[in-house]
Amino acid sequence: MRIKLLSLALLGSSLSFSQTKFAQLDIELPTPNEFRTAAGAPGNHYYQQKADYKMNITLDDEKQIIRGEEVITYTNNSPDVLEYLWLQLDQNIYKPGADNKLIEVEKMEDFQSIKDVERKLMVFDGGYNIESVTTVNGEKMKYAINKTMMRIDPAKALGPKQSISFKIKWWYNINDRMKVGGRSGYEYFEKDNNYLYTIAQFFPRMCVYNDVEGWQNKQFLGKGEFTLPFGDYEVSITVPSDHVVAGTGELQNGGAVMSAVQRERMAKAKTSDVPVLIITQAEAEDNEKTKDSGTKTWTYKATNVRDFAFASSRKFMWDAQNQKVNNKNILCMSFYPKEGNPLWERYSTKLVAHTIKTYSKYTVDYPYPVAISVHANQIGMEYPMICFNGGRPNEDGTYSEGTKYGMWGVIIHEVGHNFFPMIINSDERQWSWMDEGLNTFVQYLTEQEWERGYPSRRGPAYMITDYMRGDKEFISPIMTNSESIWQFGNNAYGKPATALNILRETIMGRELFDYAFKIYCERWKFKHPTPADFFRTMEDASGVDFDWFWRCWFYSTDYVDISLDYAKHFQLNTNNPTTEKALQEAEAAKKQQFIGDIRNKESIKETVNERDPNIDDFYGKRNIYEVDRLDKEEYKEFQEKLTPSQKALLESNKHFYEVAFTNKGGLVSPIIIQAKFADGTDQVIRIPAEIWKMDQTTVTKVFIFDKEVVSFLLDPFLEMADCDTGNNSFPAAGAATRFQLFQQKQSNENPMQRQKRLEGGK
Repeated sequence: MRIKLLSLALLGSSLSFSQTKFAQLDIELPTPNEFRTAAGAPGNHYYQQKADYKMNITLDDEKQIIRGEEVITYTNNSPDVLEYLWLQLDQNIYKPGADNKLIEVEKMEDFQSIKDVERKLMVFDGGYNIESVTTVNGEKMKYAINKTMMRIDPAKALGPKQSISFKIKWWYNINDRMKVGGRSGYEYFEKDNNYLYTIAQFFPRMCVYNDVEGWQNKQFLGKGEFTLPFGDYEVSITVPSDHVVAGTGELQNGGAVMSAVQRERMAKAKTSDVPVLIITQAEAEDNEKTKDSGTKTWTYKATNVRDFAFASSRKFMWDAQNQKVNNKNILCMSFYPKEGNPLWERYSTKLVAHTIKTYSKYTVDYPYPVAISVHANQIGMEYPMICFNGGRPNEDGTYSEGTKYGMWGVIIHEVGHNFFPMIINSDERQWSWMDEGLNTFVQYLTEQEWERGYPSRRGPAYMITDYMRGDKEFISPIMTNSESIWQFGNNAYGKPATALNILRETIMGRELFDYAFKIYCERWKFKHPTPADFFRTMEDASGVDFDWFWRCWFYSTDYVDISLDYAKHFQLNTNNPTTEKALQEAEAAKKQQFIGDIRNKESIKETVNERDPNIDDFYGKRNIYEVDRLDKEEYKEFQEKLTPSQKALLESNKHFYEVAFTNKGGLVSPIIIQAKFADGTDQVIRIPAEIWKMDQTTVTKVFIFDKEVVSFLLDPFLEMADCDTGNNSFPAAGAATRFQLFQQKQSNENPMQRQKRLEGGK
């Protein structure tokens, strides 16, 4: 289509469209104050409490019982007077009649086998048995237990800048993690009659008290994890003398619990950039064959951590290596039974070291002296300096590719939790996404630096589309309390990780995003950030208004679906009669013909005007495409009125395209469109999301090119999580799908086993 430029005019448009998606987010966020600033940083009166622990723990390997005594020293750094103190009793979810079991929604169709009924009827009493709560002088203190919370009432209220110390004695039955489930517990190995213990949430722990909520004493129902204050720990763990213990912090008495050979190997590991075996597989296998009757006590100290966990077993192999982070030496270690090999000896500690190094680059330098990965089947759980990870090969030592990547991914993820939330200490009980989502995002970056083309499960935008276009009845906004989330994995892990990836790759760019993200991490390391602190810091450090982004991605269940409705082609009318009439004649020759006209050429042998020369008058005889003298004179007059730049513009042969878009998913998004030209080249145009600010449903855009476009494609690099790519092309494009006529037989044999079978047949 040719267009004439007769005059320039501004066309007004109605502003009646809803603008709520671009409204400032201030109405949703808490008011900034002296504790937390409008810039997203800790304020000049920011405070946080401190909880220090000294513990003596005994692991009963015969009865599977934990017994403990702890002295807690709690320091009130707030400006408030505290009449009472709140502690978490997370193990109480294993008490008969606990709320987490009562609130489970059930149907009879859930009971498909006798095992389902057995699980329903199984009773395991694993809750705390609190024997005493006293002052350090032995005087009884008043306390009350409310399900998974315990309130202690000091004789005198705790004023600002005051500390209190008190002692708690308790015990509980350890859960069989393979039968009862749970983040902590034991795994029993029937073949050699041994146990592997991964112990966490094992002691009454202080709740967080802060400027946002006061006491964070929401009941533990299973999903929302743990919100804890920082403190210093000294923990002595008594276990059978042939057990090996891994724990949060640094081992204080290696000379008493490690052999001379083990200490010599450890000294070598501390300067090695590859794993060194402290306990070999042969030594571990010998160790698990016999059981000593005595005990050993392993003592660990940890400074400025929010929790403590440990693992214990006579089955453990143990390896270690050094990893430098800005001239600081980090001892990376793994503990695993023979059942973990060959995967664990080959990969685990290398993965720990890689994760510590990569996360330090994107967040904050790893501040602790050690980082540990412990193999525990069918689990992934994190604690300061130590985590429990799955990924077990088959008994014959082979494993599937999925098992390998699953093991790699869980180790990177759980070691990464040292940063979120163990250092950047968000409220997991309330906002799972602040630790799981941010961690999954950096996990993706770390996986991609481990192996080129690593098949990450979460992170890339296209991977979240199935979830986002699903039934909204079963989708929650990211900003939903942990216990109320539909589809926990997609909501708390996948969608926020995708959102951050889109910010980094598309909206901000890597350099600007990485700077702002690191500012957030540095500001809030060893502190308690909230969602508002994250949102505000990312805007403050980047100079970009993301209110629309947070509102759409974190506060709504809208999804991205932009359709490319049409693309109309225009060119400037040069007013040159020679050029324009020739184009008109060419277009007429290409005009699609009516079927009647085509058939009339055959059926009508001669028309009247073809027989009678007197029929055609001036109009019948003229050639409308002929250029006459007057045409040339008029064009000359037109040319004399133009400036040189206007003449050049008319002769430039530019191509104009009016392209229309519809926002079908509701989530406003940048428009990334690729134009492919007739000469085989292409151009990508990136339009900010603010194009939707006046109309969030339909927009049009005019593109001007020097070359003719043969097609347009939306989201060409799958970076916007567009949930329907079928409407992203103009002209519309389709791809053939291959189908299988006959169902192939499924094999349980993994490729390693198949290769062994092939080699055996040679």
